[in-house]
Amino acid sequence: MSIVSEFKEFAVKGSVVDLAVGVIIGGAFGKIVDSIVNDLIMPIIGKLTGGLDFSSYYIGLNGQAAGLPLAEAKKAGAVFAYGNFITVLIYFIILAFIIFMMIKQVNRFKKEAPPAPIEPAEDVLLLRQIRDSLRK
Repeated sequence: MSIVSEFKEFAVKGSVVDLAVGVIIGGAFGKIVDSIVNDLIMPIIGKLTGGLDFSSYYIGLNGQAAGLPLAEAKKAGAVFAYGNFITVLIYFIILAFIIFMMIKQVNRFKKEAPPAPIEPAEDVLLLRQIRDSLRK
C-alpha cells in the first residue's frame, strides 16, 4: 500500500473529520472565553481590587523604569510578565470549568443502555433441568 493511499484512508476516517471539527469549534469557543475573561471578568476583578490591571504587572529584567506600560517595557528588553500569567491562568480555569459543565450536561442527556439480563450460570441451568425432569 502506498503512502498516498494510506494517508487518504487515514484522512477520510470519521474520527479525523470529527477531530478537525472539534479543533475549529474549540478555537472559536476559545475566543469567546477569552472575551469573557478579558472584557467581563478581569474588569470586575480589577474593580474589586481597587482598579488593578493584572495584565500590566511585570518585573523588568533589563532595568526598565517602573511604571512603564507592559508593551513599552517589552520593547526595552525582557520582562517577567507575571500579571499576564495570572490572566491566562484565570482564563484556563474558566475554560476548564465551562468544558466540565458541558461534558456533564452531554453525559446527562445520553441514554444509558438497559442492563443486559443476567443469565444464570451453566450449573444452575443444569440443576434446573434435573429438577424439572424429576418433577415429571
